[in-house]
Amino acid sequence: MSATGEQAPAVHSGAAGAAQFAGWDSRKFNYFEPKGRKASHYEDMTVDVQPDPKRYLLQDWIISFADGTPTYSESWTKAKSSDWHRFRAVDQEWERTHYQRQSTIVGMLNNVVENGRRSGAPKRFDRAWIKVLADHLGAFKHAEFGLGVATMQAQRYGYSQMINNAILTNSSYKLRFAQDLTLYLSEIGLDIEGIDQAAGKQHWLEDPIWQGTRHAVEAIMGADDYLEQYFATNVIFEPLVAELFRSGFIMQMAAAQNDFMTPAVVSSAEGDFERNLANAVELFHTLAIDEKYGDHNRGLMQAWAGRHGKFALDAAHQLQPIWSQPRVKVAQFNDALEAAKNRVRAIASEIGFDVRAAIGG
Repeated sequence: MSATGEQAPAVHSGAAGAAQFAGWDSRKFNYFEPKGRKASHYEDMTVDVQPDPKRYLLQDWIISFADGTPTYSESWTKAKSSDWHRFRAVDQEWERTHYQRQSTIVGMLNNVVENGRRSGAPKRFDRAWIKVLADHLGAFKHAEFGLGVATMQAQRYGYSQMINNAILTNSSYKLRFAQDLTLYLSEIGLDIEGIDQAAGKQHWLEDPIWQGTRHAVEAIMGADDYLEQYFATNVIFEPLVAELFRSGFIMQMAAAQNDFMTPAVVSSAEGDFERNLANAVELFHTLAIDEKYGDHNRGLMQAWAGRHGKFALDAAHQLQPIWSQPRVKVAQFNDALEAAKNRVRAIASEIGFDVRAAIGG
């Protein structure tokens, strides 16, 4: 398709100059149409890095799986697109910038923990709060790890490098944060006598409070549609369960328990989510307004939201007893849950589909 919208003639030669496309006569060889006036560094590093027979490959896929499935297949998701290469990640993150940001976050967390321990902060934590951290923050790291595994699996199937990059960086952030929590609890455990480092795993596996969350995470991990996994992670589970626990509980409660360290550690995940969410909203909004498949995609998102919304709401309600466990109580579960539901409604509205049936109201 040319820049004017006219159908380009079929090309049966790989010779230089045989095809005319956006920027074909430029000495900078801008072979794709950038989102803005000129290509960004991110676009130069991601657009068409992953091949597609519909774009510049005359010989079709060179290799395929034993059953005939090509190297990448549009059939790996029930979502449909008129152009899978239209999506651009909002954060414009690619390999180099991702490593830089991850390194910055780890450095910040190291400073927080080192300065906190140097000042003796963990010893001033309320004793009831220490048990909450060991039992429930320790359990929550397994949810983060599970979502990291799910999105790691999902990224392989994306039909364009831009989609793969967005899902892969999402996975990397989740896996890093799960590790952050493991290291953080170990570090403060050096200063807190009797803290149980194995409590989190036990609660994740056995405590009824966490079994809804396990179910929700395992449903995402078990989905066989990679965009369903990406959608369920960022549009449903994150605001209804993960953000509910991180922001609605940990970051609201910690200061009243003489704890300034934990919110700083958890805040990195809140920043990660904002980036992941922006990318997810951009992708699913693009699919929701697709001129050919928009109706199909919006119906599909409603089905995904219905399935995973039920699991996430069950998980959220089962977490309610945690709000009563700190000695000093400064936040209410019902307020946090209503804020989480409003968050999902706002996300769905921005994407362009109706989520009311999935979460109620």
